[in-house]
Amino acid sequence: MISVLVLAENAQSTLTGCLNGLMQQRIEEDIEILVIDTGAVDQSDQLTNYRGSRLLHCPGMCPAEARNLALQAARGEILCFTNASCIPKDDWIVNLTAPLANQAVVGVKGAYESFENGRMARFIQLEHEMKYDRLLGRPEIDFVDMYSAAYRRQVLLANGGFDERFGRLEGQELSYRLARRGYRLVFQPEALVRHQHDATVRHYARWKATVGYWKAQVNRHHPERAVSDSYTPQTLRLQIGSLFAAALSALLILFNPYFLIGVLAATILFILTTMPFVAFAWSRDRSIAAGAVPLLAVRALALATGYASGILRPPPLLVGKTQPIGGFSYLTKRLFDIVGSAIGLVLTGVLTPVLTTVIMLDSPGPAIFRQRRIGQGGRVFTMYKFRTMDANAEAQLGKLLDIRELDSPAFKLIDDPRITRTGRLLRRWSLDELPQFWNVLRGDMSLVGPRPEEEQIVAMYSDWHRQRLEAKPGMTGPMQVRGRANL
Repeated sequence: MISVLVLAENAQSTLTGCLNGLMQQRIEEDIEILVIDTGAVDQSDQLTNYRGSRLLHCPGMCPAEARNLALQAARGEILCFTNASCIPKDDWIVNLTAPLANQAVVGVKGAYESFENGRMARFIQLEHEMKYDRLLGRPEIDFVDMYSAAYRRQVLLANGGFDERFGRLEGQELSYRLARRGYRLVFQPEALVRHQHDATVRHYARWKATVGYWKAQVNRHHPERAVSDSYTPQTLRLQIGSLFAAALSALLILFNPYFLIGVLAATILFILTTMPFVAFAWSRDRSIAAGAVPLLAVRALALATGYASGILRPPPLLVGKTQPIGGFSYLTKRLFDIVGSAIGLVLTGVLTPVLTTVIMLDSPGPAIFRQRRIGQGGRVFTMYKFRTMDANAEAQLGKLLDIRELDSPAFKLIDDPRITRTGRLLRRWSLDELPQFWNVLRGDMSLVGPRPEEEQIVAMYSDWHRQRLEAKPGMTGPMQVRGRANL
């Protein structure tokens, strides 16, 4: 069964259209429609004409709380999410759930379609379509919002569902969390819902300010996404930064008139960053392209205002709870990694000629061993080590161990016959790990963290094990200083 979860908040004027769209779905599987009513008015009367639909009336709950309640009540193995303000096309469920035929995929993001001719609505639709273009062709994404989304129910339950501390953008936070744990999320542009966008600049600016406020809270928990994600164009970040620089320079003119140069430079930078959107809009709607710059300025200003408010006045539930690490700690740790790995590479360079000679004299084969490992968020990278085993050690593993018969996704062979004499000495003093300073400098690894695991082992991970992938793998960590292979 497929469950469709519809979030509704005082949606008397739009819920009927949404339910009509769901009842017209061209799908063979059984579906249930679960309306999550968070408004003050009980809308159960509107559901009487829709077979298979149920109502969860939970007034006053935030969307995350209400959706978690629906997670427990839903009967489907696949959950499709939308809002009462959206009208799904008749092939929405078919297209949205199609990628889930691949068992490796756990979540799917759909898309908006607009049926309005108003200037503001057309601008908003183009704004979304430009972001959709960033997702096309990507094998996986890290950003899913809830107006058109599908997930495997068991994965959501195993990962704690939606974080109820977030009043908005709970869907984005969930997708960031799942992507950090190495789950595969994909974009399905054919899964379309029709939506009535904001009709006025004032309503649009108010919504963007709300988005900015909660985006600040999401970035407290996922600071790496403040730098980049698969959905948000970098030009948007530059627009916000240039407007901030222009405003700051304008204030400083009171103390020194030369700051007028800063205002002009920041303004020129802002205009330049709007050109990609203008060019995109020009090919689709020239009237919107002609007036796009002022609207982009409104967007950047509203987001910046909301974001600043979110930093200065976070909601009480999130104060002091920036797990796993906050933005400042994230940057500090990365700076520590860069400096430490640079020093480590200098020392490695001194030892490399000696170690390389000893390794190659002890056994035939290259001195450096390369292997694909799984890093933060399930990303694959090439890890480097001084070789401590026979050159064909990986080919010999099948004779010593059947990975498929392991009780858990971990193994360590005692008295491994593949290890060379030099390799035993290198491992005893952890000298074989020195080339990984290069992985740290590149950002694949950190100086401190869980050891990066092999692909075939990560493929055996349960939902619980995937929490390990939230952290960037390290050269050293608890296992190396407390027990090593004896654990």
